[in-house]
Amino acid sequence: MIRRASLVIVGALMGATAMSVIYSAGVPAQAAGSSTYRELSVFGDVFERVRAQYVTPPDEEKLVENAINGMLTSLDPHSSFMNAKDADDMRTQTRGEFGGLGIEVTMENELVKVITPIDDTPAAKAGVLAGDFISEIDGTPVRGLKLEDAVEKMRGPINTPIKLTIVRQGADKPLEITVVRDTIAVQAVKSRVEGDVGYVRVISFTEKTYEGLEKAIKKIKADVPADKLKGYVLDLRLNPGGLLDQAINVSDAFLERGEVVSTRGRNAEETRRFNASAGDLTDGKPVVVLVNGGSASASEIVAGALQDLKRATVVGTRSFGKGSVQTIIPLGDAGALRLTTALYYTPSGKSIQGTGIEPDIKVEQPLPPELQGRVKAEGESSLRGHITGQSETEEGSGSSAYVPPETKDDIQLNYALDLLRGNKTDPSFPPHPDKAAAAIKP
Repeated sequence: MIRRASLVIVGALMGATAMSVIYSAGVPAQAAGSSTYRELSVFGDVFERVRAQYVTPPDEEKLVENAINGMLTSLDPHSSFMNAKDADDMRTQTRGEFGGLGIEVTMENELVKVITPIDDTPAAKAGVLAGDFISEIDGTPVRGLKLEDAVEKMRGPINTPIKLTIVRQGADKPLEITVVRDTIAVQAVKSRVEGDVGYVRVISFTEKTYEGLEKAIKKIKADVPADKLKGYVLDLRLNPGGLLDQAINVSDAFLERGEVVSTRGRNAEETRRFNASAGDLTDGKPVVVLVNGGSASASEIVAGALQDLKRATVVGTRSFGKGSVQTIIPLGDAGALRLTTALYYTPSGKSIQGTGIEPDIKVEQPLPPELQGRVKAEGESSLRGHITGQSETEEGSGSSAYVPPETKDDIQLNYALDLLRGNKTDPSFPPHPDKAAAAIKP
């Protein structure tokens, strides 16, 4: 079932909004006209004036980098230049593993707070506990650092030691713990059994996602007998996307046939189509997909494929609506260029750019009192300079991206569970894959 397509990255993996990325060794270019080169000479003149006469000596490397980014961001919100460090960080995140300690952290009272150490990782083995505060990293005070800077300091080559100064409740003085970095695998898929329903949450689409999904479904099958298992909830809420091949493989895990997604570029010959292969990991059990305003790009590919092919019922609120594809063009030691080169389309031929995935059953998730008036629903259509989608309207895309931490408060999840158990009914559930052909364009 699993296939290899071009690598594609999305969204928060690179600290951006939500985007797909295809790696490419390069793309052919046409020579610019003489007027363009005259304009470039003007740019050279301006650069030289700034370099020589600005009130303080500017960083020339930064000037060039910012000029390139200014050109790219004028195109759309997802095209950009990545310097060598940014490009390396992107590759690390898409691999789904890095050299580190194995802790989930946040910032509290200007210190790094450990939310939880991940089981069987260097931090857990060294004795780091949930609730610990890290005050120093290798002797450098954490106060004054941004969270991302502190995290960067804790990452590094495997088999290298790092000394953490820990403030722990109940301890009369700070503790010093030495941790030896090791390879940390980012958990892209989490799962559990909700009584007679398998719950699978796909957090992001890294190189480890399909493997994680396969293991999750296998475990659910082992925990719940087939005759008792009502079906699966595939939770794609708050999923900013990731790799294209993983989005295709995750879709394929629930499909027996049909087109999963197509990408269409500037020229007709650049169109690419990706099809499912036989083999449904869930053995045809009913599936409900959850989406909200935090579901973007690769997660929208999965939701759109399963919805169009009538394999799953989509529940929740309108997704982010990011339907463009970015090609990664390596620039040697200088870094890489991330350039929008295509739009992707669901099996029915629909572009979700600026519109998003409209759920089959709209279920709003109310905000708790402390967040009301403080959380703004945003989508691709609200991004300045975004590419206008072919079906985009004033309604735009996106919706609230809030998910309650407790299952009992999660109205969308509980609606999905009720559907699968027959406690709620809707004409869209269960969908019928045999009726999908009529809705799919050739």
